[in-house]
Amino acid sequence: MHSLKSIFLLFALLPLSLDSLGQGVYKLKSGDPNGINKWYMGRQIAQVMSHYGIDWLERKEREMEENTSLLLKNLAVKPGMLIADIGAGSGYHSAMLSKMVGSGKVFAVDVEQEMIAYLQARIKREKLSQIVPVLCTEKSVSLPENTIDLILLVDVYHEFSYPYEMALSMLSSLKPGGKLVLVEFRSEDDEVPIKTIHKMSENQAIKELKIAGFKFEKNISNLPWQHCLVFTKK
Repeated sequence: MHSLKSIFLLFALLPLSLDSLGQGVYKLKSGDPNGINKWYMGRQIAQVMSHYGIDWLERKEREMEENTSLLLKNLAVKPGMLIADIGAGSGYHSAMLSKMVGSGKVFAVDVEQEMIAYLQARIKREKLSQIVPVLCTEKSVSLPENTIDLILLVDVYHEFSYPYEMALSMLSSLKPGGKLVLVEFRSEDDEVPIKTIHKMSENQAIKELKIAGFKFEKNISNLPWQHCLVFTKK
C-alpha cells in the first residue's frame, strides 16, 4: 500500500507531469485584442481569419511579398506524394501544389464550412482534380493515420485554438519520416508589416511542436517575411 505521504507527493507532481506533455498549459487571460483570451506556452493565440479574408489570401501582391514560388521549391514536392495543406483557406497553395503532385493528392484541410464550399467551387471551376477538400475540427485534422508524406501550414498554426491537440493529430497523420513545414511571419523582424500576434518566433514554434513529438530539422531562411521551419516525424 502507498503511504499517505506518497499519495500527496503523487498529486503534487501531477500538474507538472501534465505540463511536460503539453497538456494543462492553456491559460485564460486577456491580452492583444486581435487574439483570443487563451494562451499556450506563453503565446497568445490569434483570432482565426475567416472566409471574409479570402480577398487578402488571393491578393495579387502575395507572390511578390511572400515569394510563394520559392516556398514551393523549398517543399521539394515529388510526383505521387500525398500532401496535406492544413488551414488551406481559399486553396491558394493547394491549387499550385495540385499541379506538382502528378498522381498524388492534396488534402485541402480547413475548419470552416464556408472555406470548404469555396474550395469545392474552385476545384470545379479550375478543374483541380487532385485536390480533396477536408472539413476538420478544432482538435483534429481529420486525416487517416500514417498516410501523409508532407504537411504544409502557412500562416495558420498561430490561430489554432488547440495547438497541442492539432499537433498530435498532424503527427499521427504523417507517415514515419514524413515532414511538416511550418511557415509563419517572423516575430524577430520588426520590419515584417504584420500584426505582432500573427507572427511567431523560431524558438516558440520549435518549443511547441517538439513537445508534441516532432523533431526540428532546419529553418530554410530564404523567404522575405516568413520562417520556413521543417520538422520530421521521428
